[in-house]
Amino acid sequence: MTAAPTDLVPARSEFIDSPRVEDGAALWRIARDSEVLDLNSSYSYLLWCRDFAATSVVARGADGEPVAFVTGYVRPDRPGTLVVWQVAVDHGHRGRGLAGTLLDALVARLADRGIHTVETTVTPDNTASDRLFTSFAERRGASLEREVLFDGELFPEGGHEPEVLYRIRPVAAAV
Repeated sequence: MTAAPTDLVPARSEFIDSPRVEDGAALWRIARDSEVLDLNSSYSYLLWCRDFAATSVVARGADGEPVAFVTGYVRPDRPGTLVVWQVAVDHGHRGRGLAGTLLDALVARLADRGIHTVETTVTPDNTASDRLFTSFAERRGASLEREVLFDGELFPEGGHEPEVLYRIRPVAAAV
Protein backbone atom coordinates (compact mmCIF):
# COMPACT_ATOMS: atom_id res chain seq x y z
CA MET A 1 0.00 0.00 0.00
CA THR A 2 1.35 3.43 -0.95
CA ALA A 3 1.11 6.20 1.60
CA ALA A 4 -0.81 9.31 0.59
CA PRO A 5 1.42 12.18 -0.52
CA THR A 6 2.17 14.86 2.01
CA ASP A 7 2.61 18.54 1.18
CA LEU A 8 1.08 18.25 -2.29
CA VAL A 9 2.15 21.18 -4.38
CA PRO A 10 1.50 21.14 -8.12
CA ALA A 11 4.63 21.24 -10.27
CA ARG A 12 3.35 20.97 -13.84
CA SER A 13 2.51 17.28 -14.33
CA GLU A 14 4.47 16.29 -11.23
CA PHE A 15 3.63 16.77 -7.57
CA ILE A 16 6.00 17.57 -4.73
CA ASP A 17 6.17 15.30 -1.74
CA SER A 18 8.42 14.19 1.09
CA PRO A 19 10.71 11.28 0.29
CA ARG A 20 9.91 7.87 1.79
CA VAL A 21 12.31 5.02 2.48
CA GLU A 22 10.86 3.16 -0.51
CA ASP A 23 12.14 6.05 -2.70
CA GLY A 24 15.80 5.49 -1.81
CA ALA A 25 16.57 3.23 -4.77
CA ALA A 26 14.93 5.65 -7.22
CA LEU A 27 16.90 8.60 -5.80
CA TRP A 28 20.12 6.59 -6.11
CA ARG A 29 19.27 5.79 -9.75
CA ILE A 30 18.45 9.42 -10.59
CA ALA A 31 21.73 10.55 -8.98
CA ARG A 32 23.70 7.85 -10.83
CA ASP A 33 22.10 8.70 -14.16
CA SER A 34 22.80 12.41 -13.71
CA GLU A 35 26.44 11.70 -14.57
CA VAL A 36 27.52 14.81 -12.66
CA LEU A 37 26.74 14.11 -9.01
CA ASP A 38 29.08 12.30 -6.68
CA LEU A 39 27.22 9.03 -6.23
CA ASN A 40 26.78 7.93 -2.64
CA SER A 41 26.10 4.34 -1.62
CA SER A 42 22.57 3.08 -2.22
CA TYR A 43 22.32 2.58 1.53
CA SER A 44 22.91 6.30 2.13
CA TYR A 45 19.89 7.21 -0.02
CA LEU A 46 17.72 4.88 2.07
CA LEU A 47 18.99 6.56 5.24
CA TRP A 48 18.50 9.98 3.70
CA CYS A 49 14.87 9.21 2.92
CA ARG A 50 14.36 8.04 6.50
CA ASP A 51 16.39 10.51 8.55
CA PHE A 52 16.23 13.69 6.45
CA ALA A 53 12.79 13.43 4.84
CA ALA A 54 11.67 16.61 6.62
CA THR A 55 14.46 18.60 4.94
CA SER A 56 14.23 16.99 1.51
CA VAL A 57 11.65 16.85 -1.29
CA VAL A 58 10.88 14.70 -4.30
CA ALA A 59 8.83 15.38 -7.39
CA ARG A 60 6.65 12.43 -8.33
CA GLY A 61 5.45 11.63 -11.79
CA ALA A 62 1.91 10.56 -12.64
CA ASP A 63 2.74 7.01 -11.54
CA GLY A 64 3.88 8.22 -8.11
CA GLU A 65 7.54 7.39 -8.72
CA PRO A 66 10.23 10.01 -7.98
CA VAL A 67 11.45 11.91 -11.05
CA ALA A 68 13.54 14.54 -9.23
CA PHE A 69 14.76 15.34 -5.75
CA VAL A 70 16.47 17.84 -3.50
CA THR A 71 18.12 16.46 -0.38
CA GLY A 72 19.18 18.68 2.45
CA TYR A 73 19.73 18.99 6.17
CA VAL A 74 19.81 21.73 8.78
CA ARG A 75 23.32 22.45 10.02
CA PRO A 76 23.54 21.36 13.65
CA ASP A 77 25.76 24.32 14.59
CA ARG A 78 23.69 26.81 12.55
CA PRO A 79 19.98 25.92 12.89
CA GLY A 80 18.98 28.73 10.51
CA THR A 81 20.99 27.20 7.67
CA LEU A 82 19.73 24.59 5.23
CA VAL A 83 22.51 22.69 3.49
CA VAL A 84 21.38 21.41 0.10
CA TRP A 85 23.20 18.12 -0.40
CA GLN A 86 22.08 17.03 -3.85
CA VAL A 87 19.69 18.15 -6.58
CA ALA A 88 18.88 15.83 -9.46
CA VAL A 89 16.23 15.60 -12.16
CA ASP A 90 15.61 12.48 -14.24
CA HIS A 91 16.60 12.95 -17.90
CA GLY A 92 13.00 12.88 -19.19
CA HIS A 93 11.94 15.72 -16.89
CA ARG A 94 14.80 18.18 -17.43
CA GLY A 95 14.57 21.63 -18.96
CA ARG A 96 11.28 22.64 -17.37
CA GLY A 97 12.50 24.36 -14.20
CA LEU A 98 11.69 21.43 -11.92
CA ALA A 99 14.89 21.75 -9.86
CA GLY A 100 14.11 25.41 -9.09
CA THR A 101 10.50 24.54 -8.24
CA LEU A 102 11.68 21.87 -5.81
CA LEU A 103 14.22 24.19 -4.21
CA ASP A 104 11.60 26.90 -3.74
CA ALA A 105 9.13 24.39 -2.29
CA LEU A 106 11.68 23.04 0.17
CA VAL A 107 12.66 26.49 1.44
CA ALA A 108 8.98 27.45 1.74
CA ARG A 109 8.31 24.27 3.72
CA LEU A 110 11.13 25.10 6.14
CA ALA A 111 10.30 28.80 6.56
CA ASP A 112 8.52 28.19 9.87
CA ARG A 113 11.71 26.53 11.18
CA GLY A 114 13.58 29.81 10.85
CA ILE A 115 15.67 28.91 7.81
CA HIS A 116 17.26 32.14 6.55
CA THR A 117 20.34 30.80 4.76
CA VAL A 118 20.90 28.14 2.11
CA GLU A 119 24.33 26.63 1.63
CA THR A 120 25.47 24.18 -1.01
CA THR A 121 28.66 23.31 -2.81
CA VAL A 122 29.16 23.40 -6.56
CA THR A 123 32.20 22.36 -8.58
CA PRO A 124 33.48 24.97 -11.05
CA ASP A 125 32.49 22.84 -14.06
CA ASN A 126 28.85 22.40 -12.96
CA THR A 127 27.21 25.24 -14.87
CA ALA A 128 23.68 23.85 -14.38
CA SER A 129 23.99 24.01 -10.59
CA ASP A 130 25.60 27.44 -10.78
CA ARG A 131 22.61 28.68 -12.80
CA LEU A 132 20.12 26.98 -10.45
CA PHE A 133 21.50 28.57 -7.28
CA THR A 134 22.25 31.94 -8.88
CA SER A 135 18.67 32.22 -10.16
CA PHE A 136 17.34 31.01 -6.78
CA ALA A 137 19.21 33.87 -5.06
CA GLU A 138 17.97 36.36 -7.66
CA ARG A 139 14.32 35.25 -7.25
CA ARG A 140 14.60 35.89 -3.54
CA GLY A 141 16.59 39.13 -3.76
CA ALA A 142 19.25 37.43 -1.64
CA SER A 143 22.99 37.79 -1.65
CA LEU A 144 25.13 34.97 -3.00
CA GLU A 145 28.63 34.53 -1.61
CA ARG A 146 31.09 32.03 -3.07
CA GLU A 147 34.28 30.66 -1.53
CA VAL A 148 36.22 27.41 -1.84
CA LEU A 149 35.12 25.10 0.95
CA PHE A 150 37.11 21.98 0.06
CA ASP A 151 40.17 22.08 -2.20
CA GLY A 152 40.39 19.27 -4.73
CA GLU A 153 43.45 17.72 -3.11
CA LEU A 154 41.44 16.93 0.04
CA PHE A 155 39.55 14.20 -1.85
CA PRO A 156 41.12 10.73 -1.70
CA GLU A 157 40.74 9.72 -5.35
CA GLY A 158 42.60 12.69 -6.81
CA GLY A 159 41.37 14.71 -9.75
CA HIS A 160 38.33 16.04 -7.89
CA GLU A 161 37.53 19.67 -8.57
CA PRO A 162 37.27 22.04 -5.62
CA GLU A 163 33.87 22.28 -3.96
CA VAL A 164 32.84 25.93 -3.91
CA LEU A 165 30.53 26.91 -1.08
CA TYR A 166 27.52 28.96 -2.17
CA ARG A 167 25.94 30.83 0.73
CA ILE A 168 22.59 32.46 -0.11
CA ARG A 169 20.88 34.77 2.37
CA PRO A 170 18.34 35.85 3.38
CA VAL A 171 16.00 33.37 1.73
CA ALA A 172 12.85 33.90 3.76
CA ALA A 173 10.71 35.65 1.15
CA ALA A 174 10.13 34.48 -2.39
CA VAL A 175 9.65 37.18 -4.99
